[in-house]
Amino acid sequence: MGLLTLFLVSLLASFSSAEISAKVGVNYGQLGNNLRTPSKSIELIKTLKAKRVKIYDANPKILNALKGTDLQVSIMVPNELINSISTNQTLADQWVHTNVVPFYPDTKIRYLLVGNEILSQTDKSVWFNLVPAMRRIRYAVKCHKLQKVKVGTPLAMDVLESSYPPSNGTFRSDVSVSVMKPMLRFLNRTKSFFFLDVYPYFPWSSDPTNIKLDYALLRAKNVTVTDPVSGLTYTNLLDQMLDAVVFAMKRLGYPDIRLFVAETGWPNAGDIDQIGANIFNAATYNRNVVKKLMAKPAIGTPARPGVVLPAFLFALYNENTKTGQGTERHFGLLHPNGSNVYEIDLSGETPESEFKPLPKPTNNEPYKGKVWCVVTKHANKTALAGALSYACGQGNFTCDPIQHGGKCYKPKSLVRHASFAFSSYWAQFKKLGGTCYFNGLAVPTAKDPSKYQLPTRSLTLPRYLNLAANYS
Repeated sequence: MGLLTLFLVSLLASFSSAEISAKVGVNYGQLGNNLRTPSKSIELIKTLKAKRVKIYDANPKILNALKGTDLQVSIMVPNELINSISTNQTLADQWVHTNVVPFYPDTKIRYLLVGNEILSQTDKSVWFNLVPAMRRIRYAVKCHKLQKVKVGTPLAMDVLESSYPPSNGTFRSDVSVSVMKPMLRFLNRTKSFFFLDVYPYFPWSSDPTNIKLDYALLRAKNVTVTDPVSGLTYTNLLDQMLDAVVFAMKRLGYPDIRLFVAETGWPNAGDIDQIGANIFNAATYNRNVVKKLMAKPAIGTPARPGVVLPAFLFALYNENTKTGQGTERHFGLLHPNGSNVYEIDLSGETPESEFKPLPKPTNNEPYKGKVWCVVTKHANKTALAGALSYACGQGNFTCDPIQHGGKCYKPKSLVRHASFAFSSYWAQFKKLGGTCYFNGLAVPTAKDPSKYQLPTRSLTLPRYLNLAANYS
């Protein structure tokens, strides 16, 4: 009888591992105005040897381009539809009928994600509609007999209130009982995944003194962290972050829900003062993640040894219209023209020795010089006047020196005034999340803008001054 039980357990384990394959995929973001076409992009994804692709909508051109390929596909219900779908089964049925049914099964849609990082949004009204919307989408999937499609939602690490040590992992008190518990119940009942966006870059870059770079890059040889409660020993930051979520789920009574890394990656460039955003680190991190996830037998994490972790790397392209800090536009494996930012093989089959040498990093230490936020070249002047007005409208005397009669009022140049306002705004609000971007009109620089030569006549104020309403 004992041998029979052992055989059945072994058989179940083999079925389970067959169902959850250690395939690494890529997130195909589309926030760029210079990206390759969907059909060309799918060909590029194949050359990376990816086995999965995730898109942030249900773009029919992309889904058509994926028809007949062997790529497993994840699509997404837009954030703005969640409130409506949560109370309207007909709308959920229509969305699935329009965006999934015409492509399935020729396009291997396997995951239908409801929204993106919903619990990171400031609008709390949508938080409590997330799980009801997931239930309605799941019901629609069942009604359309889409047996292979799992329903989930990707969450960011900020869903945790505590993450260190990992055994202390705890979901935020404002969502733990009201959102997370019913979500985990749903995922457990439907045998779906907890989709997690996890980026070791961000905790490391915010505390590079106490978190070792090699530990964040999965290349540490003599750096370990031991959890004083669980006794588990960690050799990299990724495992540490993943297990914090594992313990948080366990704390709510769901210790066995499978993790799916919905996003992970490292920026290949960034703003002048963004530490560690370079090609060397990006290639090192992503190659090491692939090596870890594709290892046979599976490595898992200290809290879940030997468990397969499916994953998507972020992202396919450097996307030039993403907002925020410079790193946001530089997570791509590829440049927009389709060329490699660095060599990588998502199958994990190419030995490290076959890749070309990487450029040495030059920004792995905090930037110590001064940085200003100035107007980009060829900025649209009408848009610039509006951005200037916005920066000055944030208060804190941001623009007093460039008001009429102020010490920086002259010379009366829109570009000079805007650069002053952007720098003043950024200096005051950077720690609160303010960025030097202004819809692409501004860029950080180490060059003191007060030393710039006078702008050309085409850039002086004339008729644009009234657009900013004297900056008040």
